[in-house]
Amino acid sequence: MKTGCFIITVEGAGSTSCLASERVLVALEKGQGSGRLRGLPCKLPVGCRRGGCGVCRARVLEGEYRSEPMSRAHISEVDEADRLILSCSVYPLSNLLLRLETQTVIKEKRPNGRYTKEE
Repeated sequence: MKTGCFIITVEGAGSTSCLASERVLVALEKGQGSGRLRGLPCKLPVGCRRGGCGVCRARVLEGEYRSEPMSRAHISEVDEADRLILSCSVYPLSNLLLRLETQTVIKEKRPNGRYTKEE
């Protein structure tokens, strides 16, 4: 397994760094919080953080990664073969170019800091 730091670029939004041991979603959140992903139109959608809800869908356009299990209800085997991922379940093995492909609209922020979603 490769170690080190990689660059995660979100199509049309900017780039941020990601450790090989860090989930891509965590790196994207840090990047948005520090202003490196200024091109994102809104707060990154975040759900369960365990590969089960499908909120953090993205497509890997370039680069290599390893993934933990992702819900087949949200990422089918065909989707996975087409490089569709849940960013909370993926670690970079190289620099990555992503296209966010969320299927949800963020509706409102709950008191616990999470957002409700509308599908």
